Amino acid sequence: MHSRRNFFASALALAASNALPVRAQVKLNGNPFSLGIASGEPAPDGVVLWTRLAPQPLTGGGMPDQNVPVRWEVAEDESFRKIVRRGLEMATPSLAHSVHAEVAGLKPSRWYWYRFQAAGERSPAGRFRTTPAPGALVDRLRLGVASCQQWSQGLFTAYQHMAEEDLDLVLHLGDYIYEKGYRGKVRTDGEAEVFTLTDYRNRHALYKTDPLLQRAHSRFPFSVVWDDHEVANNYADFRHELGLEKGQAREAFLERRASAYQAFYEHLPLRRASLPSGSRLQLYRRLSYGSLAQIHLLDTRQYRSDQPCGDGLKPACADLQQPGQTLLGDAQEKWLDQGLAASRATWDILAQQIFVTYQDFDPGPGEILNMDSWSGYPEARLRLAATLEQRKRNAVILTGDVHSAWVAQLHREAQNVNSPCLAAEFVCTSISSGGDGLETTDRAQKSLAVSPQIRFYNGRRGYIRCELSPQGWRSDYRGVDFVSRPGGSVSTKGSFMIEPGNLKPQSA
Repeated sequence: MHSRRNFFASALALAASNALPVRAQVKLNGNPFSLGIASGEPAPDGVVLWTRLAPQPLTGGGMPDQNVPVRWEVAEDESFRKIVRRGLEMATPSLAHSVHAEVAGLKPSRWYWYRFQAAGERSPAGRFRTTPAPGALVDRLRLGVASCQQWSQGLFTAYQHMAEEDLDLVLHLGDYIYEKGYRGKVRTDGEAEVFTLTDYRNRHALYKTDPLLQRAHSRFPFSVVWDDHEVANNYADFRHELGLEKGQAREAFLERRASAYQAFYEHLPLRRASLPSGSRLQLYRRLSYGSLAQIHLLDTRQYRSDQPCGDGLKPACADLQQPGQTLLGDAQEKWLDQGLAASRATWDILAQQIFVTYQDFDPGPGEILNMDSWSGYPEARLRLAATLEQRKRNAVILTGDVHSAWVAQLHREAQNVNSPCLAAEFVCTSISSGGDGLETTDRAQKSLAVSPQIRFYNGRRGYIRCELSPQGWRSDYRGVDFVSRPGGSVSTKGSFMIEPGNLKPQSA
């Protein structure tokens, strides 16, 4: 009932917005492109181009309650002498005057430049690269991997360095915004917890004003999945027996989630297939890079069961082995299995949010597990392992969430490194969450001591640079020495290689 009501409410709002007058030349009090531009979801023949008109970004956008036409151009050259596509999109109040232009008719495997024009102003230019044609032989792919950018805990210095890399695509694995400020006062705005659609729009806009984030978006296409803080810390699906979620009655939380999902869509370069319907948004999807790689972008948040033993780092409880626990939900599990079965790519990438490999934080005989990770859902992990073993793919798991860099390997038997290795897992540190961080910690050393399937740890901020070829995969862990003030430098904290047929990471 609730989702249906939200769907019709959204449809009515969109219809009402479409009925508004169109103003080709509106007078705005500020730069309409204050939030920058972005591209995403690249395909062999096109991409999604994004912007949001917001001359007053932190106070609702500052746009009139009118539809505003936005023109876009795509060129084969940076100077826009050879424009190959043009189009017109309508920025509507119902979607916060955001634009998601789905461009088609382009050539595969090449760079293009793009820009927007609205209200007499022109945006900066950005660039993107289309993906290879289906089945095309591809000899190289370079990925950037990012996650967890807490505004108050640090500067986005990692993006300054990422923007100078030679990348084809950036995968952002979640916690693009935070619903409230946590420990850390590097930047003091963005502290209040958000609940309403206006709140979430303003929080996304705050993050989007960061010039380093804008620069990275203008340099590369992004494909984004969420984790929890885009809504609320460690939330789960609403279909569980508890009456409250994050201190809110179920109905109130669903309204909050619907607002968060809409603002997420409005501020990221997603296709119309991800337009939310109430408190649901279709986010899991695939990207293909010819013969070389297939990327399965997963959603481990929207469909998950409630944490069986409660939240946080806790000893194992009896409910940990309860049948039916899920992180992906039945439909997404089936979708992933079908995609792996059909894949013919050298590498199958699972781009998702939370630590998959078994991880114990108790150096003694007991177990202390992160109940919000796959270790808190062992039945779900067993099903994932069975799928990977059956499909016999060269699987690589890319993970965010934990604000530190790890290298691990997923085995058929979670704690037995002598059982078959089914996937390499490369865990990305945060962009800024957790502040400057440390090279190592006592807790990390305890986990490494009792978890031989985990090979590496580093606690600085940064990103992963991955280079794929038919012969091998290399992951470079790029760490920034500090984010508490400007000027942090970047260095490689560790490099690891895997080969097709041998997914145990080796130091490079």
